[in-house]
Amino acid sequence: MVSERQERPQLRRIARIAAVLLLCCDAEPCVAADSNLEYGVKAAFLLNFTKFAEWPPTAFSDPQAGIAICILGSDPFGHSIDDVVQGEVVDGRKVLVRRISQPPEPQMCQVLFVDPALKEPAKILEGLPPGVLTVGEGARFLRDGGMVSFVIENRRVRFDINITASENGHLKLSSKLLSVARSVASK
Repeated sequence: MVSERQERPQLRRIARIAAVLLLCCDAEPCVAADSNLEYGVKAAFLLNFTKFAEWPPTAFSDPQAGIAICILGSDPFGHSIDDVVQGEVVDGRKVLVRRISQPPEPQMCQVLFVDPALKEPAKILEGLPPGVLTVGEGARFLRDGGMVSFVIENRRVRFDINITASENGHLKLSSKLLSVARSVASK
């Protein structure tokens, strides 16, 4: 039996995550007051993307493999992304975070956040195996072949989607996700 004292930290963690997710799922996107809050919101979006994407079976090493959110390059999220995904399971798969310094091997990552400071993102994106949802920042990321790009609009975190890139990557994005994107384009 779990004591009330043991439940409190877990309940507080769930409440914090729920508050962030409710803000992110609201019709109005979240306010990005500072960098910590901005990347906390983006971390919640990354987790939510896993709930609204369908990967091909070849994206996973086996049916029990987790969904890995990888951060390529410098990590702007800090512990916020670890807190957001802690204990999360999507479609029976545990969600985990990996920080990597090289483009991933096949089946290593299902979501890849690309550090905007990396040089030649188009080359990185070009060489990725199918089944990797690529996420970055700014309009250029989509032009370079990225699938989802975070933008700040009126101090709020928003995102744009390149549907052609996701289809080319063998990913199916839910109409619910497409409906809350700032823009959906074929590039």
